[in-house]
Amino acid sequence: MLLSPESEAVVKATAGVVAENGDEITKRFYAHMFEARPELKRVFNMANQVAGDQAKALAASVVAYAVHLIDPFAPDFGPIMRRIAHKHVSLGITGPQYTIVGHHLMWAVGDVLGDAVTPEVAAAWDEVYWLFATQLIAEEARLYTLGGSAPDQPWRKYRVIDRFDETDEIFSLELQPVEGPLPPHTTGQYVSIAVDLSPTERQPRQYTISGVPGGDAFRVTIKRVRGEDGAPDGRVSNWLGDHAQVGTVLDVSQPAGDVILDNTEQPLVLISAGIGITPVAAIMEDLAQRQPRRPVRLFHADRAHESQALYQRMLGQVLQMKDYEGQLWYEQGAEDAPTRRPALPGRMDLTKVDLPENPRVFMCGPLPFMSAARKTLIDRGVPADQIEYEVFGPDLWARQAQ
Repeated sequence: MLLSPESEAVVKATAGVVAENGDEITKRFYAHMFEARPELKRVFNMANQVAGDQAKALAASVVAYAVHLIDPFAPDFGPIMRRIAHKHVSLGITGPQYTIVGHHLMWAVGDVLGDAVTPEVAAAWDEVYWLFATQLIAEEARLYTLGGSAPDQPWRKYRVIDRFDETDEIFSLELQPVEGPLPPHTTGQYVSIAVDLSPTERQPRQYTISGVPGGDAFRVTIKRVRGEDGAPDGRVSNWLGDHAQVGTVLDVSQPAGDVILDNTEQPLVLISAGIGITPVAAIMEDLAQRQPRRPVRLFHADRAHESQALYQRMLGQVLQMKDYEGQLWYEQGAEDAPTRRPALPGRMDLTKVDLPENPRVFMCGPLPFMSAARKTLIDRGVPADQIEYEVFGPDLWARQAQ
């Protein structure tokens, strides 16, 4: 899609000032929209609103899309577009909601930039927004159709049929549809679970499917989020930890996510930290069943052996792989950890680990952790386009990866 010539000239002239004020624009946009349409608080992760992460992610995405429209040498925006569409489908976002968002976003642009927003500037950025929205709506409609979901009814009832406490803070749930078959998924995808925290408050959260395709239930592995530095505990993860027992019925979305395991023989490097082990565990289980000869290097960092989820389950998968090497790092107790290979103390260091030739890299963990790992890998000659990642929460990778 292309901007009109008139709008392209205006966007080129104003992109800098919009980018400079992007965080403030989106911050005021969300506040204004939620005041006018409080029902939308049930769709958005309100913890990310408090932290400001969602506003930053939206600002970065809109500005990146505008740059993509006006700069023929800008990076391909397609991967970002697809990632946003998958996130939206997992949350049940619908086409009509884009009209609401557009109205309040343009109000915020005018509120922050004031007299600088002439009718021509407003029209140009409105055109940018609707080009963005139209592409997302089309991609999301395609994903809903492929997933067999109706956009106006994105949630299905699932019953907890089993529960496993992986560590003191991490637990796994086996979820089975109350009615109908389990929808297909691809290894690496996630689902959203929406819970009613009170009679008037509902919140969704996204969790990786930590099991492989082909069964009659989804397995999700969840860490109780404990607040740090004055931040509150995670309300949904702790609600699920306290209330999601065998027999509990939950609202679950269709599987989504664009970072998935391929079927090639290309060597894999899997890098994770903390609860980021969940998609890695799914990948390892899939590989052990279908591609045990595929070369794999697995590197994981955690607080301690006792806090690492899914260790025993993954150990059985590792032993089935024919070309596997791995390394663990623990901040505490590394020297005494009962691991297959001695764990190293401290934080992950990839500067000297063995890397296969021409690897595809998959990462999951905190953004600063992934940013540092990515830089090390690129310094060691791994092409940037071979490094993929999954992030829990708003995708601020574009900022972190600079």
